[in-house]
Amino acid sequence: MLIHIAITCPAELNSYFCRMRFLNLQTKNIRIYIGIAALVFFLFSCNSFFLENDVNKEPLARVGDTYLYWDEVEVVLGENITKQDSTSMVTNYINNWATKQILLEKAKINLPDEKIAEFEQLVSNYRTDLYTRAYKEALVNQVEDTVISKAELSSFYEEEKENFKLKEKIIKLRFIQLPLQFLNTKEVTESLKRFNQEDIKYLDSIGVQFKKLNFNDSLWVPASRVIEEIPPLNIDNESRYLKKSQFFELEDAMGVYLTKINDVLGVNEIAPLSYIEPTIRQVLLNRRKLNYIRKLETEIIDEATKEKVFEVYDKQE
Repeated sequence: MLIHIAITCPAELNSYFCRMRFLNLQTKNIRIYIGIAALVFFLFSCNSFFLENDVNKEPLARVGDTYLYWDEVEVVLGENITKQDSTSMVTNYINNWATKQILLEKAKINLPDEKIAEFEQLVSNYRTDLYTRAYKEALVNQVEDTVISKAELSSFYEEEKENFKLKEKIIKLRFIQLPLQFLNTKEVTESLKRFNQEDIKYLDSIGVQFKKLNFNDSLWVPASRVIEEIPPLNIDNESRYLKKSQFFELEDAMGVYLTKINDVLGVNEIAPLSYIEPTIRQVLLNRRKLNYIRKLETEIIDEATKEKVFEVYDKQE
């Protein structure tokens, strides 16, 4: 659909919004794509904004003064759809579109003026929020620093450590699931227990014969995940097996499970930094983003006030 836009701007706004002086902020490295900014500020600052249908397009349906065009329907049709299915889908689309348009017109006529005014205000607020949120995101994405240093992570962790108590047990472990018919179970068991360089080399060399494996015993894993991977474990017996330095062998119809527990942290113990680092990183990024947006909003108000585009009037007595 071709869109024709007519725009008229007051002199003050011409010197400010429409020439983008509004974007001349103090913040370092802020550079806005003129297309995005122009669209947003034209929508909010200019007096006339209207769309015209392309008169050369053939309408598919009409309700009052509102028309439905083929290109609006075409997007819902798949490439490999049959002619019969296509006809049915188009008919359904037209009927659904018409029903909504007719109901909308009837609602405008029959709903109380107060209710219509309330809905129009909600629509206006949503439209404003949609544009301003997208615009702020565009600004943030151009300047956002996503690098969080180890020092920042450690500092935040030490300050907030008491807020990082575990809600479930976490485990460090080595684990192998063998097929039931596996012949060298004893040798694999001894290698998994010792786990020296020769053992690691041996286990890696025959790893393709295992159904599952985890040799990264420096990684903390939630107990619920361990129970999920080892079906013979459950909430009733996990306290018996999931203990520090424990080795256990369990079996079911799916295989033999060999597990060496390196370490365990229980509920209400402080979570280690390595376990919650992704969470802390996201918290710090969100905090940095909010601080930037607050600074941006302050600078926007200051700049608009300086340029006399934004004024607050004293209430007349």
